[in-house]
Amino acid sequence: MIDKTEIERIKQVIVEKLSSIHTLKRVQKINQLVDEIAGQEERETESLSSEEQVVTPWVVSGKIDHDKVIEKFGCKRIDESLIDRVERLTSRRAHVFLRRGFFYAHRDLDKILDCYESGKKFYLYTGRGPSSESLHLGHLIPFLFTKYLQEAFKVPVVIQITDDEKKIWKKLEKEETKRLGRENVKDIIACGFDASNTFIFSSYATVGGKFYENVVEIADCITVNKANSTFGFTGEVSTAKMIFPSLQAAPSFSSSFPHKLFPDEKKNIPCLIPCAIDQDPYFRLTRDVAPRLDFIKPALIESKFFPALRASGNNGKMSASDANSAIYINDSAADIKKKINSAVTGGRDNLEDQKKYGANLKEDIPFQYLSFFLEDDAELEHIKKEYGEGRMTTGDVKKRLVQVVTEIVERHRMARAAVTDEMVDAFMTPRPLFE
Repeated sequence: MIDKTEIERIKQVIVEKLSSIHTLKRVQKINQLVDEIAGQEERETESLSSEEQVVTPWVVSGKIDHDKVIEKFGCKRIDESLIDRVERLTSRRAHVFLRRGFFYAHRDLDKILDCYESGKKFYLYTGRGPSSESLHLGHLIPFLFTKYLQEAFKVPVVIQITDDEKKIWKKLEKEETKRLGRENVKDIIACGFDASNTFIFSSYATVGGKFYENVVEIADCITVNKANSTFGFTGEVSTAKMIFPSLQAAPSFSSSFPHKLFPDEKKNIPCLIPCAIDQDPYFRLTRDVAPRLDFIKPALIESKFFPALRASGNNGKMSASDANSAIYINDSAADIKKKINSAVTGGRDNLEDQKKYGANLKEDIPFQYLSFFLEDDAELEHIKKEYGEGRMTTGDVKKRLVQVVTEIVERHRMARAAVTDEMVDAFMTPRPLFE
């Protein structure tokens, strides 16, 4: 985005160049256009930053106001009528992440439901950038939710392992990102995806053929100015970072995949992308490009951020860069208990004040985690009332959370142990997903 200093410099250059030929009206008009262009770039900027919060596809920090993120990005909030419609069409209760508002924003989810209701198919697309050997709970959430969508709507899933992304942004060695990607695939498979209806692929292994043709078509529609305004790129950014949005966009279009995956007669299939809302800029750009290529705009269903253990309230999200603030799937029961006991809470400083005032649930990380993972709505409501009104202590809430998270991690660890290299190969082999 052009800053004010640069705007004034441009204006001054124009004045100096044209003042000698007495074209004052022209100078005024050009200055007006410069202001309009700068204003348009500011409106189009897809990152959200302020003194309090920063939200981009690569950085999430500060005290996050999820309503402001929706407003800035131009998404729509998921309302009760949409949730009710999902339940009616799938004949099952909505996932806890949906009915409790963790997945809270969307683009064209209503159109995907229209498509499904009319008897037409769609497919799901999500992904993972492999930067650690094990996933943490925050990484697990989009896969658990995508698995629910696959089961509920009985549709195919494609999952992109962006091993190239971590080479570009994290400067990891190529072979290491490929190794981490394969380890992460085991965690993804352990979530329980339908092996006959799921294709997992890595960028390094897949880019070529029709996929690369679509990457080029997409990239050719994105100007440098548009990429800069969307992602905040500067002149120091490598060209690899400039091209990566097109690589992440390509799986949104079914024609990117081998014919074995989607038959020729089904090459323009609607796509629904479950993701965290910080990924929205990628797909806003993708949706802008789609009509120019005669593709269907991908729809999105977007989540809030999963908070770090040591961040109060809505400050940032769980990150692999701080191992003590994240619970990993390979953590021991002792590690889980230790990390949860060190979490930021909204409980009062002493028992007397806790009984008198109750806990501040908005600032309490253990309670927020229970709202994500405790399936029993009645029990969660009970904890909310008792803890919020001071009849339950912080220690009680942490103890319950330790039980819930330990069960989830242990169940996942057992499922992952059963994943073989042959299973990984099978999930990553192109084969028909639509019969």
